[in-house]
Amino acid sequence: MQNQSFVTEFILLGLSQNPEVQKIIFVVFLVVYCATVSGNLLIVVTILSSPALLGCPMYFFLAVLSFLDVCVSSAIAPKMIFDLLREKKTISFVGCMAQVFVGHVFVGTEMIVLSAMAYDRYVAICKPLHYSSIMNARLCCILIGVAWMGGILHSIVQIAFTSQLPFCGPNVIDHFTCDLFPLLKLACTDTYVVGLLVVTNSGFLCILIFSMLLVSYGVILFSLRSHSSEGQKKALSTSGSHVAVVVMLFVPCIYEYARPPIVFSFDKMVEIFYTMVTPLLNPIIYTFRNKEVKNAMTKLRKRLTAMSDRK
Repeated sequence: MQNQSFVTEFILLGLSQNPEVQKIIFVVFLVVYCATVSGNLLIVVTILSSPALLGCPMYFFLAVLSFLDVCVSSAIAPKMIFDLLREKKTISFVGCMAQVFVGHVFVGTEMIVLSAMAYDRYVAICKPLHYSSIMNARLCCILIGVAWMGGILHSIVQIAFTSQLPFCGPNVIDHFTCDLFPLLKLACTDTYVVGLLVVTNSGFLCILIFSMLLVSYGVILFSLRSHSSEGQKKALSTSGSHVAVVVMLFVPCIYEYARPPIVFSFDKMVEIFYTMVTPLLNPIIYTFRNKEVKNAMTKLRKRLTAMSDRK
């Protein structure tokens, strides 16, 4: 990659140039990141330690989703938080490409996992008698494998063309992280074709998957007419949580990539939302108000307390 570019590092302008504002942002984002990691890891440990939850496809997917939320946040937040304490915020060319690649792997994988979760809810609500035979452990593992392969393939396509662009002039990125559109803006060549590829590979896919998810949840809601009022209430609660998370992830991504490759100042706030705020809210929306998960957490706490008392 170094043979294709004179630039060996990029300078990130970050969120603010004011030292006092940077200190406030540092404290806020450090707290948010720690809460995100601890909350999502708590969900993962709780589900893995409970055979009843782990054997249920819905909670199996939730554990994977929580793990991905930690990965998505960790791909961006630590570097951004550390840069808030530095006067000069730089990232190497290779490090920039790696950040783009890793970030798109995790976000792409998470989108497909959300699709798998929608399918799980469709089978559970629309075909309850066949649920256990359809959503078996083998199918769940296959869906997660497809999600990871899809995320990796999506990211490889993005980075294969971006990393080969010549960067020979300005190296200042008006962002707190490396992202595709700001990088295309710095390339010393016509990036129309690459920009079109990015919009197709990211924006169009986001719109397509998002539309399919909305249709699937529409079918689920329509099928609830034949259920009892108690069944409707439970299904609506679960499906409502899923839809909320889907909207929080897909809408910002559609805003960022389903448009011409132009950089706006508001892009920073949008990326903060789906890389930090959404992973923080997911455990609250999905599981912390779930009775089964609360009971599993209580059992886990009692088990850990008993173990510490023995020591």
